[in-house]
Amino acid sequence: MLRRLSVQLFRRFLIAVVFLCLGCAAQANSPEVNQRIERQVRVYLGDKIPPSVNLIVGPRTSSTEFPGYDKVSVTLSQGDRKQDIDFLVSKDGASLVRVLKFDISKDPYAEIVKKIDVNGRPVRGNKDAKVTIVNFDDFQCPFCSRMHSQLMQDVLKMYGDRVRIIYKDFPLAEIHPWAIHAAVDANCLAAQSSDAYWQFADYAHANQKQISGGEQKPPFTQQFAALDKSAADIAQRLNLQAAPLQACIKAQSPTAVLASMQEGLVLGVSATPSLFVNGERVDGAIPMTELQAMINRALRDAGQPIPMAAMVTPHPESSPMGSAPANAPPTAKAAPAANAAPATNAPPAPK
Repeated sequence: MLRRLSVQLFRRFLIAVVFLCLGCAAQANSPEVNQRIERQVRVYLGDKIPPSVNLIVGPRTSSTEFPGYDKVSVTLSQGDRKQDIDFLVSKDGASLVRVLKFDISKDPYAEIVKKIDVNGRPVRGNKDAKVTIVNFDDFQCPFCSRMHSQLMQDVLKMYGDRVRIIYKDFPLAEIHPWAIHAAVDANCLAAQSSDAYWQFADYAHANQKQISGGEQKPPFTQQFAALDKSAADIAQRLNLQAAPLQACIKAQSPTAVLASMQEGLVLGVSATPSLFVNGERVDGAIPMTELQAMINRALRDAGQPIPMAAMVTPHPESSPMGSAPANAPPTAKAAPAANAAPATNAPPAPK
């Protein structure tokens, strides 16, 4: 009798386990629901994905966080590149929801700062300042010229030793043919003197039209010659070593420039200027009052005093709507030199 009871209990246990597993198993959508999901995702992403990208709707699994919904993953694929986007689909298949989940256990600005390598880069301002302004810059970009003037004249005058400014290379070669050459020359100078780097940056930003001249087609020898001459003149004024400088300029190695561009791409940079103030990002040549708001916030967060001159209430005309756009190629993607990775914006193309 006891044995029979034990057998019955064991069988019931097995049946319960089977039903439990069936309840946890992934469920396939009907072809009709899959088609609706695919079309809705294509509409949602719009022109961020080309028509050639394939969308594959995965199986549904029960969501423990959102009762009444199942989790479903949509895979974007093109060639050997893939990217998954997670959605929620209602149990009745009538609603599709995309939930953006943020990890607030970490400081997002601090995480961005960790991804920006400023080691060895020239610094203007107080090298020990608590607020760091990193500018992804293009020496031939007209909006960068405006931002350069604003940073070097207005910001440094207003904030003094409370900030430090560091430039990273992000030349848009597709529309600015001498930008990479200028970045390489600037880095050649920086290898010997930070002052030389900044003098060259001042020269390039202030004389973009003169450097460009009338030469609009390759090989741009006149433009390159003007940049090289300026670098040599600055080196001579500062008594730098001519031989290593000339060897560096002649080699025109893009390695450091491309590394900086790749770093920018990882951070989502696709146009210039792109600024990071202690990790907070802004694109374009924004009004001074908007930049002040970012710097003041960074100073407060760092427990530093804000200069009286910087305590200005922004005016309506200083809104971002009135700011100059960031400079980007016609395709809205950064155009690095050969072998550099193209700019991408998530989630437009599978990775």
